[in-house]
Amino acid sequence: MFRFEDPGFLLLGLLLAPILYRYARKTGTATIRFSTLAPFRQLTPHPSVALRHSLIMLRATGIGLLVIALARPQAGQKETEVVTEGIDIMLCLDSSGSMQALDFELDGKRVDRLAVVKKVVRDFIQKRQNDRIGMVVFGEQAFTQCPLTLDYGVLMGFLDRVQIGMAGDSTAIGSALATSVKRIKDVPAKSKVAILLTDGRNNTGRISPETAAGLAKTFGVRVYTIGVGVEGESPFLMETLFGKRYVYQKVDLDEDALRQIADITGGQYFRAMDTASLEKIYGQIDQMERTEVKVKEYMEYEELFHRFALAGLVMLLAEFVLAYTRFRKIP
Repeated sequence: MFRFEDPGFLLLGLLLAPILYRYARKTGTATIRFSTLAPFRQLTPHPSVALRHSLIMLRATGIGLLVIALARPQAGQKETEVVTEGIDIMLCLDSSGSMQALDFELDGKRVDRLAVVKKVVRDFIQKRQNDRIGMVVFGEQAFTQCPLTLDYGVLMGFLDRVQIGMAGDSTAIGSALATSVKRIKDVPAKSKVAILLTDGRNNTGRISPETAAGLAKTFGVRVYTIGVGVEGESPFLMETLFGKRYVYQKVDLDEDALRQIADITGGQYFRAMDTASLEKIYGQIDQMERTEVKVKEYMEYEELFHRFALAGLVMLLAEFVLAYTRFRKIP
């Protein structure tokens, strides 16, 4: 970075205008005390005559450099120190059989719930910075699909591999939350968050949702719960005697349990009945759980005035020496 500490001195550069104007007025108006110039017309002008005008350029440049030196030019270097304390987030995703319900749309096409969830979660991950994020997938069983990591590329690679039924067709919400808490409870972080998404009711597993919520509260893990799916019956594409047909079934979403988990841990419960609402929910959570970033800037400047002053004095000295030697005029 470059700046002038005292830029007001640059106004002295206006003094160059009358110097150049006076020189231009004098050029071609000199007189010589001879009755005729005829003898001189036979003389060939020396090449140095044309260079005589360089004297005024040396003078103007020298004065200009001294004016710049008075303005104290400085070259600076900017250093930025970023101090941040990230948030640890565990994404807890339901992959049970009910997630194949086709009551969501993506790009105008009817798709299953898990496809939309994966797309929205991917967008959520891409918005985060400096946060460690991990993922737990659950159905009948709950397991860690990806431990806490800052490598979002690896995380999204594991997200792409999530499939319906990979952890069983039932729904173990308590086990899923307990697994998330286990993964996050001992790590030092400013904030610990679990985002639990499901479309069903806890119907398997050894740990109840209430017990898992108590564990989360004990270890300071705030849980945001998301219930997905439309109210009433949802379409499922089933294989029948007449080929594949849409069969409408009601999915039993336990909103009371999800709301209780959020209340116990200081989080919040959300309900997503379409793609837009699910995107909005993850956007809200993204805004509520932001990493605090402190930026400190340091500036170091080096004084450059001596370089300009020295160059200016050299120019003026050269002009003075040449004016009384090489380009000396006859009085």
